[in-house]
Amino acid sequence: MKINEVEQKVGITKKNIRFYEEQGLIHPKRNASNGYRNYSKEDVSELYKIKLLRKLSVPIKEIHRVQMDEISFKKCMENHLLKLFHEKRELELMQNMCEQILSQEINFSDVNALSYLEQMDQMEEGGIQFMNIQEKDRTRQKVGPWIAALTMTLFMVLFMGIVVFAELMEPLPLIIFIVIMCIPGVIIVGTFIALFQRIREIEGGEQDEAVKY
Repeated sequence: MKINEVEQKVGITKKNIRFYEEQGLIHPKRNASNGYRNYSKEDVSELYKIKLLRKLSVPIKEIHRVQMDEISFKKCMENHLLKLFHEKRELELMQNMCEQILSQEINFSDVNALSYLEQMDQMEEGGIQFMNIQEKDRTRQKVGPWIAALTMTLFMVLFMGIVVFAELMEPLPLIIFIVIMCIPGVIIVGTFIALFQRIREIEGGEQDEAVKY
């Protein structure tokens, strides 16, 4: 069965099907004559199971562990049910606190934030996890540097491709060709060095450093 047929039959996009293959969740054979993937009934059956578990928000790693018999399916579902129970409990507590704040009928300027934060600290000591806004902000801050680095890399690779094409059309002296090719290479390396330094700064917590002063 071809991937287009599997996509229509199971209701999973080709991109997701390939992703599940990359993650080792399915192992379609390839047609010896043309190299195309040939999905068996077993692959389709496995995709239905994967689709079910993903709709239940079971992580990819847990699905893989079940497939590899590292844990039983029963244990997987028990662990996931326990996780969902804790998440539900945490959402209920956040909902209750929001209702508590709303019932005060006060303006933002009158909110006694310290009192609520103390309540939340006590809950967290008991195992409840509220949103880590600092970690969420750090994740958002990393997006910009990654996009900039990848964009610059793409332009440099494109430039190198143009140089190689020009070299094929009209060869340059070897030393000049090497120098020209080294320039974008150095830029790419420098870009990623700067990127990883920036990521370390963000992970180190620029806000965390600021509160020391």
